[in-house]
Amino acid sequence: MSQVNIRQLFDDKQARLELTRIAGIDGIDRIIDSEAVEGANREMVGHLSLIHPSWVQVLSENELDYLRNLSQQERDSAFDQVEQNGTTCLIVAGAVDIPQELIDFANRCSIPLFASPKPSVHLMWLIRHYLAKELAEFTTRHGVFLDVLGVGVMITGESSVGKSELGLELITRGSGLVADDVVELHRITPDTLEGRCPELLRDFLEVRGLGVLNIRTMFGETSVRRKKSLKLIVYLHRTLDGELSQIDRLPLVSTHQEILGVKIDAVNIPVVAGRNLAVLVEAAARNFVLQQRGINAMQEFITRHDQMLLGD
Repeated sequence: MSQVNIRQLFDDKQARLELTRIAGIDGIDRIIDSEAVEGANREMVGHLSLIHPSWVQVLSENELDYLRNLSQQERDSAFDQVEQNGTTCLIVAGAVDIPQELIDFANRCSIPLFASPKPSVHLMWLIRHYLAKELAEFTTRHGVFLDVLGVGVMITGESSVGKSELGLELITRGSGLVADDVVELHRITPDTLEGRCPELLRDFLEVRGLGVLNIRTMFGETSVRRKKSLKLIVYLHRTLDGELSQIDRLPLVSTHQEILGVKIDAVNIPVVAGRNLAVLVEAAARNFVLQQRGINAMQEFITRHDQMLLGD
């Protein structure tokens, strides 16, 4: 289960949305969690509605005019419905005067009330995008996650196979580190997984014999990434003597790994003394990009081979 509290939303979006606290600060730690959002079948953010309420309700001049035109009894009833609907936050959009009654209601019910000069539609779009990413279904995987030539690549495999050492070599060749050891994978759209690093491990890479390295400090800002979409999984595995010769050199079917219902391209690279794994991973990333553009070297080779046979 993922969750985000209103304090976090305010802190993360204060600068972008020019948010100011108006009232209801006692409720700043109200929580929106993914299970409640899915179970209630409610929009995460929307204009003020008493019939189909959202978790975060936005009031533009139209909604404020509606409240002003209600009788005192009707307005009190509307405020009661807002409270009973479980509203976690109210935001007044645009440069408008906020009614004192709304401020008093927010303070009385401890519902955070913020104000933003941004238009309501623009404000809702940004908050909806933010909440969708923060509340996305997620899981964790063991490995090293890097930005290799613009492709999000997760290097995985059995313990002590050399994942971190390979990650370090790729970083020295220009790749960017996203996460080492624990990779958080968030399903931000039906077919997209975004890899992130837990706060505790951010910027760090552990290499046997060297200990923990701060990659940002050693190689600079361009050597790390905050997040990256996962596109390719590289599985490293050791091979026994003679086993390398038994591996299919021309695999006709591409392999995939399914995570959170999303299929991710995968390649298996045998770890053998003398193989330049960094070059192989970069080649795998380049080949993935070409395949996304419709250029499949294996299929091109098979087609050329068949044409030569038919020509004979």
